[in-house]
Amino acid sequence: MALYIDSADLALVEELWPTGVFRGVTTNPTILSRAGLAQDDLPELYRSLRNLGVGSIYAQVLGTETRQMLASAERLRELGPVTVKIPASTAGLAAASTLARDGVPVLLTAVYHPVQAVLARDLGLDGVAPYVGRMTDAGRPGVEAVIQMQQAIGSEPTRILAASLRSADDVARLAAAGVPDFTLGEAVARAVVDDELTARVVADFESDARAAAAR
Repeated sequence: MALYIDSADLALVEELWPTGVFRGVTTNPTILSRAGLAQDDLPELYRSLRNLGVGSIYAQVLGTETRQMLASAERLRELGPVTVKIPASTAGLAAASTLARDGVPVLLTAVYHPVQAVLARDLGLDGVAPYVGRMTDAGRPGVEAVIQMQQAIGSEPTRILAASLRSADDVARLAAAGVPDFTLGEAVARAVVDDELTARVVADFESDARAAAAR
């Protein structure tokens, strides 16, 4: 299982990265905006993440037309090694297939249906990012749909990077079904590395140790 931090908040990454459980950082325009950043801030963010030792960075193209996405992807590639995220629209599929033919690592994102994962596999893309929580919000069975995606693409080189996760339970259920990769927002990332029951027991250990020392 590979975990990623789904955030452009450098302070959060600096806090979580030393745990050693995360493989990289994923971003998109919305995530950048939440951190008070814009696409033009990506070069500085990229350098900061590299300085922290982050080995795998995902950045998303801008534009709604294929040519715009390809031009945006070219600018992202100038940052250094990066996986290019492209939305699973008609224009996005055309851009993704062009980049994949050129050997560019591509993640098809904003995926809501199992057939989109099959399309990503057939195009030879590196990954596909289904929005689990957003699917559920839209009335679709998010977790079940992603399990179906995994069953459909099997052990193909295209890997599922589950996104928009709402709980550590979602991560556990999907991991048990063979989903290999997960990108976690702040709340779920914290829940994964710091379970409340574990924290409670640790506090009890410390309290008992102090009491024993005082006797």
